[in-house]
Amino acid sequence: MKVLIVLTSHDQLGDTGKKTGFWLEEFAAPYYVLKDAGAVVTLASPKGGQPPLDPKSDLPENQTPLTRRFRTDAAAQAELASTKKLAAVSADDFDAIFYPGGHGPMWDMPDNATSIALIEAFVAAGKPVAAVCHAPAAFVNVRGKDGEYLVKGKRVTGFTSTEEEAVGLTTVVPFLLEDRLKERGGIFSKTANWAPYVQVDGKLVTGQNPASSGPGAEELLKLLRPV
Repeated sequence: MKVLIVLTSHDQLGDTGKKTGFWLEEFAAPYYVLKDAGAVVTLASPKGGQPPLDPKSDLPENQTPLTRRFRTDAAAQAELASTKKLAAVSADDFDAIFYPGGHGPMWDMPDNATSIALIEAFVAAGKPVAAVCHAPAAFVNVRGKDGEYLVKGKRVTGFTSTEEEAVGLTTVVPFLLEDRLKERGGIFSKTANWAPYVQVDGKLVTGQNPASSGPGAEELLKLLRPV
C-alpha cells in the first residue's frame, strides 16, 4: 500500500495577521494509522519542504497520544521537513491520497490546478481519495469521471459551519466549507461539534474535524484492504 499525504503550504489566516497551516493531529493520526498498517507513506505539499504548522494545534490542550509520538519521532519530523513538491508526484505511483486539514487548505487547495488534476487522476483510476476537517476544500472544484463535481450526489462531511462559528472564523475563511460542499451537490451530514464523524461514499472518504482524522484513515485502509 502506497499512500500520498498532501499538506497545505499556506500559513496566513486571512487578513488577521495570525498564522495557520495544517493541524498537527490531522497529520499525525493518519500518518501513524497508515504506517502502523504497513503502508508506505509519502508526504507532499504545493511548495514542497516544511509545511506550516498551525501553532494552535501544538498547544498542550490539543495534544493526543499520536501527536506526542510524532514529537519524539525524529524520522517522521525529518520526513515532514522535506515534503515533495505536489507538481512532482503522480497518481500512478500511489494507491490512495489523503489530505489533512487545518485552515491552510481553505486558501491553497480549492483552486490549485495541480491538486485538482492529481485528485482527478486518482478518481479516474478508481483509487480512494480522503480528506478531513477543512481539507475537503480540496474537493470542491474536482470533477468526477462523469464531468460533474466529484461530491455531487455523494455523502460527505467536513468542518461544519457551527464549528467554524465556535472558533470565531466564519468571516475570516474564504467560504464556509459546509455551504460550499452543499452548493456542489454534496449530501452533507454531521454530528455534534468536535465529535468523530466520517462519511464513506464509494472511494470518497471525508471526516468532520480533528477527532475524525484517525477514523478517516481507518476507513481509507478498509478501502485499500477489502475483506
